[in-house]
Amino acid sequence: MFQLLQRHIQPAGQQSRTTRLVTKDGHCNIEFGNIEYSNHFAYLLDFWTTFVEIRWRFVLLFFVASFTGSWFFFSLLWYWIAKSNGDLTGQNRTDEHVRCVDNVNGLTTAFLYSLETQTTIGYGGRALTGHCAGTVALIIVQSLIGVFINCFMCGVILAKISLPKKRAKTVTFSDQAVICLKEGSLCLLIRVANLRKTLLIGSQIYGKLLRTTSTADGETIILEQVDIDFMVDAGKDHLFFVCPLTLYHVINRSSPFYELSADSLPHQDFELVVFLEGTAESTSSACQVRTSYIPQEIQWGYTFLPIISCIQTGKYRVDFSNFSKSVRVSTPHCVHCCEADSDQRNHNGHDTDNHHVHGKVGIDNLGFQVVDIQESVAITKM
Repeated sequence: MFQLLQRHIQPAGQQSRTTRLVTKDGHCNIEFGNIEYSNHFAYLLDFWTTFVEIRWRFVLLFFVASFTGSWFFFSLLWYWIAKSNGDLTGQNRTDEHVRCVDNVNGLTTAFLYSLETQTTIGYGGRALTGHCAGTVALIIVQSLIGVFINCFMCGVILAKISLPKKRAKTVTFSDQAVICLKEGSLCLLIRVANLRKTLLIGSQIYGKLLRTTSTADGETIILEQVDIDFMVDAGKDHLFFVCPLTLYHVINRSSPFYELSADSLPHQDFELVVFLEGTAESTSSACQVRTSYIPQEIQWGYTFLPIISCIQTGKYRVDFSNFSKSVRVSTPHCVHCCEADSDQRNHNGHDTDNHHVHGKVGIDNLGFQVVDIQESVAITKM
């Protein structure tokens, strides 16, 4: 389903592209087909959402077309009024002729007067005389329509600039996921980081496993969604997202990864989609960040390198050069092996309750710096 081999000759060393439902940067790779023509009018009814979601090239095109088109449309009306009143150059006019608009002698000057009216430039050469009621009504209508176009286009541009998905660009996931031991359990680990110092309030993380399965009745279910629970050491909701977090999913009997092993993982056909939702602290807008992992992007028997250290200035430093880097660690071949090892350790623990050997556990943080803390004692004299 998710791995379709390209039937074309490719250069040496170039791997075939993998089809995903969700790309690494969060875009949904889906196409709608055979939609009834009448349903397209629903986009016009919800015209605000349509304008906010269309591409920038179309927004700019509509921006230019709306202003230019309105100027030209009203210039035709001004030209028609001037021609009907006999104000144009070449028309027979008497000395007692009263103009409706001064200095509108043709279509070009009518267009300039329309532009000056709607943009409130008013160079002073062309102006209403006040002797024609139609011109007064027309200038009111054009001014109101010009204000409406200005407000609508400014709102569309501001809404597109402040879209919540732009905030999602500064939240990144690790390129790879890893599977290793964590507190005696086999876990799937993913790292996520917020590149801005402003927090995502009320952040929560969850995942969906997409796969193709067959039921007992022989029905094939494409893109079946299975919930994947992710958490950090402090829980899974309302995360304190001030520094990069390592999310983990415990692979137990209720996990869809329970039957996997180090050998069978690369041959599986699924897609793990991870979601992070939160509210931007600066704009109070809700945003969602997505990414996906295929079996070839999950490393069995690896763990992430540490990236947080304390420097001499007293601040915590995040080294993003090791954000997606991993190192091999000792990991059971499968979940059943992990459970067997755990049972063996528990059995040996009852025999040697008071004979524990403490060894070194963990990965060295090469970016860590020793900080000397000067303790001072405050003395209060009476």
